[in-house]
Amino acid sequence: MGEWLALLSACCFAASNVTITMGADAKAQDNGAFLSIMLTAGIAGALWLVQGVGQGWPAPNRAGVLWFAGAGILTIFVGRVFSYASIQHLGAVRASVAKRLIPLFSIALAVLLLGETFDFGMLIGMLLIGSGFAVLIVQALRTRDLEPAEGQVPTSWAARLGSLGFYYGPVSSLAYAVGYIARKQGLNVLPDPAFGTMLGSLVGGLVFVLVAQFVGSYRAALRNTFSAFKPMLFVAGLLSSAGQLFYFAAISHSTISRVALISSLEAFVTIFLTVAVTRSFKQLNGPILLAATLGVAGTVFLIR
Repeated sequence: MGEWLALLSACCFAASNVTITMGADAKAQDNGAFLSIMLTAGIAGALWLVQGVGQGWPAPNRAGVLWFAGAGILTIFVGRVFSYASIQHLGAVRASVAKRLIPLFSIALAVLLLGETFDFGMLIGMLLIGSGFAVLIVQALRTRDLEPAEGQVPTSWAARLGSLGFYYGPVSSLAYAVGYIARKQGLNVLPDPAFGTMLGSLVGGLVFVLVAQFVGSYRAALRNTFSAFKPMLFVAGLLSSAGQLFYFAAISHSTISRVALISSLEAFVTIFLTVAVTRSFKQLNGPILLAATLGVAGTVFLIR
């Protein structure tokens, strides 16, 4: 059951990746991240109500609520917002490949924080995933198919990577990795995925609104969310919400490692959908395919 839910999650996230690029270019003020957070809260809330009416609600407890709230800040706010920014600036294919950093960070955190055993296979997996991300970086620095968000070309390679949006992916992946661990801990003490997703989304949305009081780009995103309806971003929000719900349901029925392995297929599904929808092979080249393959192979070594 958990494996099929993980596959559905990967397909939904892949479709969302492609839809985001169709609804927002690199210079758009609103990429649909806040809209997707609100849609996730609404869908999860509806599922929670239906579930409660039919089967009753598990008794809430303080530990579960705190774990879910923390997971919401990490996965719904930091993870989702930076993931949308990564897709907006890098494109669907590169961003999906960059998300293969999630299992790398998950294993590293498990070893450092939880005291899990680190072996040679894990080292190989981390090196493969890191190499895949390095391939993306080298390819971006050598080509001109990505343009800096501000239309200026920085002189240093670090500044150029920042202007291209390459830092969004690692930040998002780290937040997701920590958040999924928190989410799993919450499910262990309060086995209610719909409630956890709803609460996490509401907390993440609240943090977004609070940050918008100090950051102009977030204020603009909030304003655009309620002043202009963008069909493609609405669809992207529905798909990413479904992907999040399927993922959280998957880890409640299976282990994080098995779910992470199946979810790594997202990169290849994104490649397929990008070619099918755009009927263009522009983003499909040797380095991209190599990076995606290294990322999936690294995931296999990490969670074998």
